[in-house]
Amino acid sequence: MNDVRNGDPVEILLVEDNPGDVRLTREALEESKVLNNLNVARDGVEAMAFLRHQGRYAEARRPQLILLDLNLPRKDGREVLAEIKGDGNLKRIPVVVLTTSGAEQDVFDSYDLQANCYITKPIELDLFLETVRSMGDFWMNVVKLPNPQES
Repeated sequence: MNDVRNGDPVEILLVEDNPGDVRLTREALEESKVLNNLNVARDGVEAMAFLRHQGRYAEARRPQLILLDLNLPRKDGREVLAEIKGDGNLKRIPVVVLTTSGAEQDVFDSYDLQANCYITKPIELDLFLETVRSMGDFWMNVVKLPNPQES
């Protein structure tokens, strides 16, 4: 297991097409004071290439946590979640759905696809930052994450 208390950075993949949300998420995680390495995929196709070490991602480190938006171009988050949880090499990586949708059907569908957590992004800036900080604190300080080298 990775132990952030020993100074090992947590490897995170953020799958998000909104540059503003990427910037805010990065900011909130930096403010959380937890050492992390945040990689960003701008759509579902790029996310799967990253996870499968394809093309320019051949040397990418396997993430220990995935933050996944549902509404993505080229391949939406639901498809990405289904692929991750259906792949024996990827299914152990916790996936946090972090999306603007509060629709009950999206919540049900995400959990049916084995999401580990579902968070609706607040619209207000301060609440968004606090939500990401709290989520980061939980997943990086409370939860034991799998070591990417051993999965």
